[in-house]
Amino acid sequence: MPIALPARPAEAHALEIARTLLPIGESAAGGTRVICTTAGRGQAAFELASANPDADVTVWFLDLFPQTAALAAWESPPAGLHAVCAADIPPGPYDLAVVPLSKNGEAELSRDILQSAFMQLAIGGRLVAAIDNPQDKWLREQLAETGETVRVRPAAAADTVAYIVEKTRELTKVRDFSCEFVFRDRDRLLKGVTRPGVFAHRRIDPGSRHLLHAVDVAPDTRVVDIGCGSGCVAMGLAARDSSVHVHAFDAAARAVECTRRGGALNGLDNLTVALECEGNVPDPGSYDLALANPPYYSDFRIAELFVEAAHRALAPGATLLIVTKQPTWYVENLPRTWQNVAQEIVKTYHLIEAVRD
Repeated sequence: MPIALPARPAEAHALEIARTLLPIGESAAGGTRVICTTAGRGQAAFELASANPDADVTVWFLDLFPQTAALAAWESPPAGLHAVCAADIPPGPYDLAVVPLSKNGEAELSRDILQSAFMQLAIGGRLVAAIDNPQDKWLREQLAETGETVRVRPAAAADTVAYIVEKTRELTKVRDFSCEFVFRDRDRLLKGVTRPGVFAHRRIDPGSRHLLHAVDVAPDTRVVDIGCGSGCVAMGLAARDSSVHVHAFDAAARAVECTRRGGALNGLDNLTVALECEGNVPDPGSYDLALANPPYYSDFRIAELFVEAAHRALAPGATLLIVTKQPTWYVENLPRTWQNVAQEIVKTYHLIEAVRD
């Protein structure tokens, strides 16, 4: 059954090639395992699972938002189709990997995904990678680094290009894309962990530093860090006082993993972390302070979700503190449901403070 939205060009091209590499319908070989990434709602995985009912098809999401949208879009999904949101590709071995990429995507994340997909292939398995750049050289160079033959498959519409790589041997060189770094909060040095796709990779974001500098927490304070990223703010506050409880959550699986690893490295038993995209927290209405550094894209839809999540999490009279470079939306919209809205300029950032009514 078709799903609501068509696949984006690179994913549609990868799907077109992948269809030629799998037997169709009742003739499909039992036990065939397919792993797909997606530029949208898992369209390639859905179509491959529909056409190959005996195959096991997994679509891997790094973020809970697109996974939730995909599950909502799939009507009567095939039995062999599975959606997984995790920090890493679910373990193989796979017979086929389908990886659509964007020319505007993060290069290091793309390298990480390509390496992981190739490593999880069985010997003899094939990787199909496509990109929305018909003049591409970068992706081809990345695939060539596997040491395997790279076959080119241009698109008829000339707006994408796809490649096929067959795995004949294991990689001789595997790159570790994760990073441990050290940052200071007041008189303590803390260890952070990041990976490609996590905000912010290899460093503490300046906005996070401003949040830490702006906050003083009293003993027994309950703090929620909304969209925690690599967890620097959550770890900084948890490290100041063991009686403070900090609950951090993010929709990105790698952000959650990095925050958990950072908490363990720093021995922070008073820090809890959850994978969450709807803003649900344990014991809503009981937190004293909510912190957020919302992203700027999506026309403030994500910012609105963050603010709504804070309102549910906080106790009456508790405080929300947001750091942003674009304060206008908050200044115009928060007074509708929050009290004592104020802003302070710190260098190129704005700190927005509001009190839950």
